[in-house]
Amino acid sequence: MESTGWLGLVIIGGLAGWLAGKLMEVRYGVILNIVLGIAGSVVAAAILAGLHVGVPGGKFGFFVTGFIGACILIFLAKFARR
Repeated sequence: MESTGWLGLVIIGGLAGWLAGKLMEVRYGVILNIVLGIAGSVVAAAILAGLHVGVPGGKFGFFVTGFIGACILIFLAKFARR
């Protein structure tokens, strides 16, 4: 399995959060995009593990799970605001 350093996680998490924000049509700052991407990857990994869905390792797997999780977190935030 490929190791990703902290800087790589921040960059990939930020990209995943930014892309999720664009898809969900929300405007958050750079820091919140990074937080959503990283927290989203944790949330999505837990959900996918609970559903027994395999997730590829490495940077691409982190990006995909971060994107899915960030979309879930953005959806929940938008739902809670209503």
